[in-house]
Parts: sequence; structure tokens; C-alpha cells
Amino acid sequence: MSINTYQLLQKKKKNILELWMKNQLADEGLREDLISNEELRSQSEELVTSLVGNLSSDNFSDLNSDEWSPVIEILGGIAITRARQGFSPRETGNFVFSLKEALLEVLQEEITDSKQLFAESLKINRIMDNLSVVTFETFIKGREEVILRQTDEITEISTPVIRVWDGILALPIIGTLDSARTQIVMENLLQEIVETRSSIAILDISGVPAVDSLVAQHLIKTVSATRLMGAECIISGIRPEIAQTVVHLGIDLSNIITKSSLASALAYAFKVMRLEVRKVSTIQK
Repeated sequence: MSINTYQLLQKKKKNILELWMKNQLADEGLREDLISNEELRSQSEELVTSLVGNLSSDNFSDLNSDEWSPVIEILGGIAITRARQGFSPRETGNFVFSLKEALLEVLQEEITDSKQLFAESLKINRIMDNLSVVTFETFIKGREEVILRQTDEITEISTPVIRVWDGILALPIIGTLDSARTQIVMENLLQEIVETRSSIAILDISGVPAVDSLVAQHLIKTVSATRLMGAECIISGIRPEIAQTVVHLGIDLSNIITKSSLASALAYAFKVMRLEVRKVSTIQK
């Protein structure tokens, strides 16, 4: 990049920042609910200072060079933070695009030679487009981390082990039962069996949308693990369509106690434990 252009951008650094802030604050999609104007200005000022400083480098177009590490680190931190705060990809992209507009606007105001303006604008476009790609890549990684964390939290919440009676546990399963979730289900259930010394565990699959051979294998593994802990396992929530699917797939559940509803499974558990529940009528005086 021309040394004169570099000096120009250094000299106009404050103007670039003000133009950039003006562009961002004028955006109708500005998320003031997610970031304050003070924090936005702080991020912008840090990035402008680092960016203008790197435009003097001989490797100004090579983002893999060490000189660009500070800029990429700042952009990466901003992208990760915005992914966690709930910004959209478009909103995060506009953060970088509006900076490019400010840089180009300053060049247009200060460079009168059309050939030089074209050449320097082309370089700025190339640099900012590459930085935009870096920003999007980092944002996607941050969003994936958020999704994975939320998935883990939802999985933990959606596999509660309920102590319905002394010696009887129930675990309602809602959603798809895959390998990772089966592991969590087994760990939670076996841990609760040990802590409560329960002898019967009920797996209720009323909330499982469909049962295929893979889901059935996961259920069988859970039943086997429960039996190894000395507890009997009952599968409830066997709807007619699930029963038909199991028969059609040739899945053998003959050695597993199955019930159509949680209430039926609980009644069976009471019978096994020789418990009797009676309805007591109240006598009004």
C-alpha cells in the first residue's frame, strides 16, 4: 500500500472511527438491547487502531502473516462474543462491512487521482472482504459452541429421574433417543438406583416420537444395565404404532416388561412390591 495512503489513514483515524460509528448507529438493525453504545465504540476504536496500524505492513494483504494476528484476534473475540450474545450473522457481518464503507469514504474524500483511488480502494476491498470471511468463520464456531452447550443443558433437563415411590423410580424420555443421550440416561438412572436403593425403574417413552431398531437397541442396553444393578426395568408408553413398528422390524422385547402407559407400569410395580393403593372416601359431617 502506498506510504502516502497509509499516512493518510493514520492521520484520518479519528475520522474513520466517527464515520464508522455514524454508519453503525444509523443502522435500523442496531441491537441496543444486546450491546451499549459505549461498548460498541470501545470495540470499534480498538479495531480501527489495530487495523490502520497493520496497513503499513509489507504483508498487508496476507492475513496469515504475524502482523495481522492482533487484528484477527480482536475480530475473533468480537465475533465469539456476538455469537454468545445472540447477534445474527447479518448483524455481525454489518459490523465489518460498515467499517469498509468508512475507509472507502475517507479515501474518496482525500485522494483526487482516479487511478490511485481505484488501486487503493481495490486493496481496501480485498483486505476487508478477507477479514469478513474470518469474522464469519469465527462467528459460526462460536454459534456452534452455544448450540452444543444448549443441547447438553436441554439433554440434562429432559432426562429427569423421578422417585415416584420408595423403591420405584421413573424416567420419562422426551424426544429422540440417540447414543449420546442413552449414555446420559443410563448414567442418571444407575446413579439414582444406587443412591435410593430402588428395585424397580420405569422408562416411559410416551414422549419419544418414533421407535426404530436403533432406539430399541438403546432401550435394551438401558434395561440390561439396570438389571446388572439389581433392579427390574419396565418400559411404558408403548403406543399401538410403536408396537406395530417393533413387530415389523422384528425386534425382540419379549424378555422386557412393557406397558401401554405410565399408570399401568406403576400399578404393575406396586403389585410386584406387594403394595396396595386404596381410594379412601371422605365422610362429610
